[in-house]
Amino acid sequence: MLKIKDLKVSIENKNILNGIDLSISKGDMLVLMGQNGSGKSTLSQVIMGSPFYKVDGGTIDFNDKNIMEMDVTERAKEGIFLSFQYPSEIEGVSVSSYLRLIYSKKTGQNLSPIKFRKLVKEYLDVLKMDEEFLKRHLNEGFSGGEKKRMEMLQMLVLSPEFVMLDEVDSGLDVDALKVVADAVNYLHEKGVTFLVITHYSRILNYLKPNKVVVMSAGKIIKEGGTNLVEEIEKTGYAGTA
Repeated sequence: MLKIKDLKVSIENKNILNGIDLSISKGDMLVLMGQNGSGKSTLSQVIMGSPFYKVDGGTIDFNDKNIMEMDVTERAKEGIFLSFQYPSEIEGVSVSSYLRLIYSKKTGQNLSPIKFRKLVKEYLDVLKMDEEFLKRHLNEGFSGGEKKRMEMLQMLVLSPEFVMLDEVDSGLDVDALKVVADAVNYLHEKGVTFLVITHYSRILNYLKPNKVVVMSAGKIIKEGGTNLVEEIEKTGYAGTA
């Protein structure tokens, strides 16, 4: 589904990614780990099409299409989704209105508010959220856990083909972490492909990745199965080099 070859990326003349080669097959759940500054978040942003980075070389193919010249909106329409670490607050826009808008853009179906609420009810149940949440303004006054739930709700409504979760477990308590994992597993069981970016192994107690990749200094330094996570827990990232 996703094929990255010799990807080199910089920002303000500083090299961030130094020749990334990575392939992800449909239905995979790949976990990307590494220390702060290793380039994990940059990789996800570049795949999504962020204009803030300069691609100095390499290719990114998604479903056998070269997406290098596509903007963020075009890549989203192709089925790529990125969950941000720090989602924006939008005053005056209700969660329900926002979700109905993006659903309409994705599917071309303009559902009435009543029909849309019925559609969303299943997703709210997955996330253990009350319907009253839909009346709130988008991310305004949300706790960290509520913002993560909002991101997961958006993900469920869009049901993309390929999801990148960037530090989705950051700052979450155990209960919120389980809810996020439930949302990921719900879509993964339906065949959605995931790239999960994390520093820590705790979210992996609730997920079943089939591949683990470690990044350091803008390069992939090791690949393996879940046993690689156990190795990192014992020796730290230095031990994987």
